[in-house]
Amino acid sequence: MSDLDERQQALVDLFQEHVQAELRGDLETTMATMTDNPHLTNVPSMVGGYGRDGVRAFYANHLVGKFFPPDVEMIPVSSTVGTDQIVDELVIKFTHTAEIEWMLPGVQPTGKPVEAAFCVVVGVKDGKISHEHIYWDQASVLVQLGLLDPTGLPVCGPEGARRILDPTQPSRAM
Repeated sequence: MSDLDERQQALVDLFQEHVQAELRGDLETTMATMTDNPHLTNVPSMVGGYGRDGVRAFYANHLVGKFFPPDVEMIPVSSTVGTDQIVDELVIKFTHTAEIEWMLPGVQPTGKPVEAAFCVVVGVKDGKISHEHIYWDQASVLVQLGLLDPTGLPVCGPEGARRILDPTQPSRAM
């Protein structure tokens, strides 16, 4: 991202610090990157938190240090950086060997592989993260885990994420 101005680069650096702290299990650094009144919404699972205490509790109990199974792979697709917001598109691959509370609350590990496209919208205010809105195709994930029968439904499995990585992959026949 060499075309970023100084302010945009600061946003990217802040978000990278935030994500790395989450992955390390460092709750204090994760929270230090956020405003005094942040919010976090994982749209498909409708979990997250509002306000400093709500976000902290969500992170402490369901995300930081409990993020993903050990074989997780995060593949960046695109990043759009504005003056007060970042939109990251990525594909996340993993084997469902552990409960992922923020993504699949109450779903016990199935041992099945998953590939899903994600979009993360990160707001920044006064040099701190004010919000995260995280979107993914939950139907695709549930199909891959064997929890949703795609027969007769306009849903797919890993093909959606694969097409994001390789747009030459075939479309669904209509």
